[in-house]
Amino acid sequence: MPEQTFDNESMNATAAGDETAADQADAAAVAPGADQSDAALNTLQRERDTLQDQLLRTAAEFKNYRTRMDKERRDLSEYATSEILMELLPIIDNFERALQAPAGADADAFKKGIELIHKQMLDLLRKRGVTPIDALGSDFDPNLHQAVIHEASDEHREGEVMQELQRGYRIGDRLLRPAMVKVAKRS
Repeated sequence: MPEQTFDNESMNATAAGDETAADQADAAAVAPGADQSDAALNTLQRERDTLQDQLLRTAAEFKNYRTRMDKERRDLSEYATSEILMELLPIIDNFERALQAPAGADADAFKKGIELIHKQMLDLLRKRGVTPIDALGSDFDPNLHQAVIHEASDEHREGEVMQELQRGYRIGDRLLRPAMVKVAKRS
């Protein structure tokens, strides 16, 4: 059996708690290529730690981005809402003036005032890209109309919109509200 000898330096390192130096010396004595594999392992561990750190940072940046985008979306929505509401306030003012008219006021003047307010409201909608759907006399289209009544008629063709009960509107090409209509059917 070969005799093992220890020098003072390795004994002091082990006694002082520096086990890594002793472990490395033992590993080098047992496996001649161990230094290379340890170095490769250490390199891979550093790369893993770097990638894990990058992943955590990217996840945090994405969370911050999403939070910022949600806030910007809310702010934009509030801005758009406040802008349209500011345009509605003069119309409400005109309605309040009409309601404060004396009880004995001329009915024709009152009606004319309400018509002007109605025109003011339609102008605001048009300015905002909202257009009414022309339903009366057209063929029933379930994408634009909501049929609430079907009535037999000899004067109208089957599926024709006979009466518009509530006007529908579009904003651009998108349906804002369907028109509520009465549709003719064969008698």
